[in-house]
Amino acid sequence: MDCLSSSFISIFPQSNSTVSHPPPSSSSPPSMLIVFSVRTEEKPETVTTTTTTKRPSGPKKQPTSLNIRKRESSVVADQSLPATIFNAFDSIINNFIDPPARVSVDPKHVLSDNFSPVDELPPTDCEVIEGTLPSCLDGAYFRNGPNPQFLPRGPYHLFDGDGMLHAIRISNGKASLCSRYIKTYKYSIEKEAGFPIIPNVFSGFNGVTASAARMAVTAGRFLAGQFDPTKGIGLANTSLAFFGKRLFALGESDLPYAVKLAPDGDIITVGREDFNGKLFMSMTAHPKIDPVTKEAFAFRYGPIPPFLTFFRFNENGEKQADVPIFSMTSPSFLHDFAITKNYAIFPEIQIGMSPMEMLGGGSPVSADAGKVPRLGLIPRYAKDESEMKWFEVPGFNVIHCINAWEEDGGDTVVMVAPNILSVEHTLERMDLIHASVEKVKINLKTGMVSRHPLSTRNLDFAVINPAFVAVKTRYMYCGVGDPMPKISGVVKLDVSLSEADRRECIVASQMFGPGCYGGEPFFVAREPDNPDADEDDGYVVSYVHNENTGESRFVVMDAKSPTLEIVAAVKLPHRVPYGFHGLFVRESDINKL
Repeated sequence: MDCLSSSFISIFPQSNSTVSHPPPSSSSPPSMLIVFSVRTEEKPETVTTTTTTKRPSGPKKQPTSLNIRKRESSVVADQSLPATIFNAFDSIINNFIDPPARVSVDPKHVLSDNFSPVDELPPTDCEVIEGTLPSCLDGAYFRNGPNPQFLPRGPYHLFDGDGMLHAIRISNGKASLCSRYIKTYKYSIEKEAGFPIIPNVFSGFNGVTASAARMAVTAGRFLAGQFDPTKGIGLANTSLAFFGKRLFALGESDLPYAVKLAPDGDIITVGREDFNGKLFMSMTAHPKIDPVTKEAFAFRYGPIPPFLTFFRFNENGEKQADVPIFSMTSPSFLHDFAITKNYAIFPEIQIGMSPMEMLGGGSPVSADAGKVPRLGLIPRYAKDESEMKWFEVPGFNVIHCINAWEEDGGDTVVMVAPNILSVEHTLERMDLIHASVEKVKINLKTGMVSRHPLSTRNLDFAVINPAFVAVKTRYMYCGVGDPMPKISGVVKLDVSLSEADRRECIVASQMFGPGCYGGEPFFVAREPDNPDADEDDGYVVSYVHNENTGESRFVVMDAKSPTLEIVAAVKLPHRVPYGFHGLFVRESDINKL
């Protein structure tokens, strides 16, 4: 599953900072720093990347829990007296008041196998072990995901990890891999301090006692100058977007972070971006880029009115005016949306943000079984919400949207998205989630809503040819949950097959094999500048990890093949953990960064 929002904590006022921010040390008064002790870090075992290790033949059984080794720092830690006190209180909370009792927040379970974090990797050459990399892949494929900087000593949820980008740079058939943390404000101040400062949102607030205790420690750290919430508390661990000739790492609890790729393939964090003071608090991790107009459409949501705000960026990346949506009357979890040529479509689902749930020991984000999901339509260029229309769609809980378009001369709006049939398990038991890809039609004249499934398989993390955003799409490429959030293969859907007899729409599949799991696929067109090219003329790419051998690969599949045949594979120099969303950026666009 994707990273749910920690937006409820972003009620702190946000400063109008530009892409650059002061050095992390500016948040801690120098007079408070004293030499305290040598600190011992606990970090999960990682694969060594500077040497080649000969592995024994035959499959290797992976541990069922996180393998931990002690690593003593060679640097003396500067730690103030307040920091020592607050860290002691953190230890008391994590060990006695709110230990990680539930499996969903137990780091030994959550960070087991290929979910465990890795160290950063500078640009390192890779070996092409199968086939030849197509020339249309010249550029870089980035994948974002959580990679906690410190091993959690208390409750930890998968969505709480620091963002790390894994970028494979391809040029003339050769490849190199680089893995770097996104240097968010949170990451930077915690790296300098040598310990966590900002609490985990999804796992850190369970019940009134634990919530009050952690909020008290957080308030104390703020008053002691250990961090400044106006500089952002986000992780940037969810996705990426390229618009306005810039590349951004995104997480919906904060502003975007601009990143770029150095000539040698290294990933550089440029800084937190507020678009000349026009973007406040946060932005969705799933903006939609119109391939024709080059505009980016986006939104933010939060726990205080307006619970939803819609906005866009022009083709130059300049943010336009906010359109607050007051007709969404409760703070709902709104992770993704869709656009057509004339509308933006917002799914209001049964998952909502309820900080009061913490009083009963629950999560601040939870499901409300009595709520009826709705789809809201607003014109793309609306100045206000006066033309916003809501349509009830019982039982339709959408986390990710695949695409949307208009039919019947604009009288019908169509959206395709995975419907989470067991939405109550979204946070606690992702392995029990079943996502059914459904096609929804809204008749704008009559208000009638109809829908039907396109497949019976458990499918999510779906993508299309990016050139077909907001227009009618025939083909979609979906990850197979086995179970979620592990992706055991990729299937290709032909949406047109359901228009006559509502039959199964899977027309091609590529399963990765026993013990092998990938992530979200991404479609790369063979001829991106050819307007006459077939919609499925291209390749589907993904990282795939073999849990039997501990090795990771980058695989390239032929999108037209009835088996999604793997036509090229690259052996990666270190393990790439399971993550969230990715993006391919062409060489010509990388040169613009």
